[in-house]
Amino acid sequence: MGLKPFVIDHRHTTHSIIDLSFLLDAPAGKDGFVRARGDQLVKGNGRPIRFWGFNLTEWSRGSTEVPSKEDAPVWADALSRAGVNIVRLQFLDLAAPRGLIDGTRNDSQHFDPAQLDNEDFFLSELMKRGIYIDFNLNVGRAFQPGDNVPALREGKGPLLFDRRLIELEKDYARQLLTHVNPYTKKAYVDDPGVAIVEIVNEDAIGIGWRGNKAYDDELTGLFNGWLLKSISTEKLAEFRKEAGVGPDQPIPRLTGPAVQSAAPDRYYTECRFYSELESGFFKEMSSCLRAGLGVKCALIATADHSHSGSGYPLEADAQQLDIMDGHDYWRHPSVPPFRHNPMVNEPFNSTVVELSRTALAGKPYTVSEVNNPWPNQFDCEGIPILAAYGDFQGWSGIMWYTFEPKRNADWQPVLTDPFDMSHDPVKMPEMAAGALMFLRGDIEPARKTVARSYTPEEVWDSRRLAGTHRPYFTPGFPLSLPLLHASRIQSLDAQPTTRVTADLASPYRSDTGQLAWYTSPADEGLVTIDSPRSQALVGFVRANGKSVSNLSADVSNTFCAIILSSLEAKPISTSSRMLLVTGSRVENTGMTWNAEKSLPADWGGTPTVIEPVTGTITLRDLAQANAVSARALDGSGQPVGDPIIAQKTGAGWKIAIGRIVTPWYELTVER
Repeated sequence: MGLKPFVIDHRHTTHSIIDLSFLLDAPAGKDGFVRARGDQLVKGNGRPIRFWGFNLTEWSRGSTEVPSKEDAPVWADALSRAGVNIVRLQFLDLAAPRGLIDGTRNDSQHFDPAQLDNEDFFLSELMKRGIYIDFNLNVGRAFQPGDNVPALREGKGPLLFDRRLIELEKDYARQLLTHVNPYTKKAYVDDPGVAIVEIVNEDAIGIGWRGNKAYDDELTGLFNGWLLKSISTEKLAEFRKEAGVGPDQPIPRLTGPAVQSAAPDRYYTECRFYSELESGFFKEMSSCLRAGLGVKCALIATADHSHSGSGYPLEADAQQLDIMDGHDYWRHPSVPPFRHNPMVNEPFNSTVVELSRTALAGKPYTVSEVNNPWPNQFDCEGIPILAAYGDFQGWSGIMWYTFEPKRNADWQPVLTDPFDMSHDPVKMPEMAAGALMFLRGDIEPARKTVARSYTPEEVWDSRRLAGTHRPYFTPGFPLSLPLLHASRIQSLDAQPTTRVTADLASPYRSDTGQLAWYTSPADEGLVTIDSPRSQALVGFVRANGKSVSNLSADVSNTFCAIILSSLEAKPISTSSRMLLVTGSRVENTGMTWNAEKSLPADWGGTPTVIEPVTGTITLRDLAQANAVSARALDGSGQPVGDPIIAQKTGAGWKIAIGRIVTPWYELTVER
């Protein structure tokens, strides 16, 4: 189908027909600090809170992480209108103008005063609107000669054991979190608008660094010192013999094929060392933040982030903090080969299943990075599917990666990197639909939770399992289970549970009956969402011919997402106002593809173009409806064109869509 221009316009939106700021409880923190209670996050008054939001980053040309004071209200308003109630701050530890660090100095230990002032103002504007803050303390810090560290570009991995890096991390945390924001008159440690502090982004021993020799030797030295204190002389001699080293030589750490071939005793001993080192770092940093700096909000150690391997060893060490967290991407463009294949056809590799492995019984679970990156031609499927299953699984937060505020008012509407959703003409309207679904809890939580336990040896052995066991790295675990029931880890230090069984045949229906995932031999998958206030058809809608309680569709698009949500605290059947979002392909004007059709050969230019979802939708069982109409919306959320009057038929109220180029509509029912 033809692609036609449609441009998101945040700057010129003074009032949008779709304004979901009513979902936010402003100002952020008015009911006290966010804390963990059981498997939920709660406010100071004890009421549960969920988070739906964005990471804020700057990757593409013309974007910024720290807007000017003139622009701060523009972006704060745009986020609140979309129903965003949290932002995760990434890369503040980089030099200005991208981050807060003063780049004119010979070290990375001082903030740029003007940049910090802009950030303070921006955060005050966000919190004023009910948008909470998630501070990440270590993301991409680039060290300078004055920092006195062995390797200027190695901030991760070694952070977990190198004393100088830990010292610098603590100092950064002190400077940032005890800083008094002049616009709120509060230090960040004392501001309940700060909901979460994360110690380090995506880090673990052996993941996140490239094996710099100075740090590699340091880690080997720590390992050998630990061995002298932790095992017997006889066992030490046995390990030396196995490693083929003399009595005065250090025992090398296991790497490469040696990890697989090592005797169990030696392998488990080394794993125990890594666990004590890693968990010791998280404990030390937690104590620094809590007792040393007075941080009162919820804490995250780091995220389960590498789904090509087992995350359970890291999970075991991170569980001492308040929240368990996960990251995942469907077809991340940096992981070859980048393929344009729809997630609906691979439910067992989906973000839903991959992320569900991390949730731990008795702990809140958040997803602080996720995306179905553009230019995958099926990326419209990601937001509605994860919002629905996040509700079903009982997760406490989902933060999409990423929203990049634009630095210049004359920025041209074009998508410049795979992750930026700020001006994506389909994903931004879908974020609004997702906010309604997730923050209100429109999808019922699972009626049954299936928990599993592991011994410490099983946790460590999971690192040696082949990739065919991904993403759960639990032999025999049926990967359909997270689509049927809630999934949790009961313990990582207990006797294993008996083998779990689940139906492996499509369709995979949630035990609430509100979600169904269909696959087919023809690779034409579909997910249906069917709750009183939010309903959707996502995937190969035309080929499947499925409908849900109040919604059916007859469209010409091969692949699309159609989401219908009540804009009132009423079910669709009695609602007077609804949001309809219809999404399919998004490209830039003039974009061309390489020979494999995997990535663009030319990313194209302005404006962005969409494949309009075209055909009819039918609304049925609308109680006492006398008339139904739709208003197409432009990129600023304003009505465009004449109202679309629904035709009453025996099947329901039929609405023609696609004649006006738009991905979203306001529906009105007169009674």
